[in-house]
Amino acid sequence: MNIAVDRSALEGATVFTAPCRTTRVTLGMPELCLGGVSETWLLKLCGDLHWRLLAEVCGVAAADFRDATGDKVYAAFCAVQSQGLALDAFAEHDELTIRSEMTRTSRTRFATTHRLQRRGGAAAGSIALLSTFVKRAEGGCNRSIAKVVLPGLPAWDGLSRGAAIAALPAQLRRGRWTEHRGFTCGDESDIGHIDVRPCPTQDFNGAELMYFCAYQAFADRAEWDLLDLPARGVAVRAREIVYHGNLEPGARLTVRLRGLKRRPGAVGHWIALEAAADGRPLADVFTTKTTGFPDP
Repeated sequence: MNIAVDRSALEGATVFTAPCRTTRVTLGMPELCLGGVSETWLLKLCGDLHWRLLAEVCGVAAADFRDATGDKVYAAFCAVQSQGLALDAFAEHDELTIRSEMTRTSRTRFATTHRLQRRGGAAAGSIALLSTFVKRAEGGCNRSIAKVVLPGLPAWDGLSRGAAIAALPAQLRRGRWTEHRGFTCGDESDIGHIDVRPCPTQDFNGAELMYFCAYQAFADRAEWDLLDLPARGVAVRAREIVYHGNLEPGARLTVRLRGLKRRPGAVGHWIALEAAADGRPLADVFTTKTTGFPDP
């Protein structure tokens, strides 16, 4: 399948040029949660910035990608990688600066890196997003999501930048990895799990797909239910998510705690999301958090 784009915006562009953008936000209640900046809100914002930079690369308005038949095409996220996060360093009325840059990691995939800063320039971590173009092969069916090729882009020089996140989906392809962040794939114990029926108005986006930031939220809900961590003093420092599939509205999913590592003042875990009906893999989520004090 091919995608039609406005080539007039690409005329003369022979080599991909990395676009960048700086965003400043004065934090209020919509951007905050108990304990600092809301990770869910931040992922939504970084996802939107990714889309806008991608639209700039493709020369289309408002990230409105369509194929030759008029069908909507989306930039679906393959992976998220957050490092060195200090979201708990922010409070109401603080300023958050996000410096975003897009790189091309392959002929069909693009990555953005969003570097977070506090007022005065102090680093507060980074979030990387990796996407590929997709469309529904069957209208209204999220399981029919398939990759598509976008012709007419500036030439790619064959060099993969943003290599860390670019390699993540292949490294963690379901059933093909052995060890990651201290967890072993073969040791898929079920330490505990919760069953969730995602809510259409809360967990799905305007494309009627389960939103990429909902996966992280489900992992946090399972952590809250299963690990009995304190309500205050817990902060995410690093997280990696690799997406394997999507879910239909009305379907249920199972959130399984596959691996757990505790040490004084910190906890790490591997959580797998699966379709409850058939066990189809939806995502693997690896998280590191600090708890601020030794665990009992």
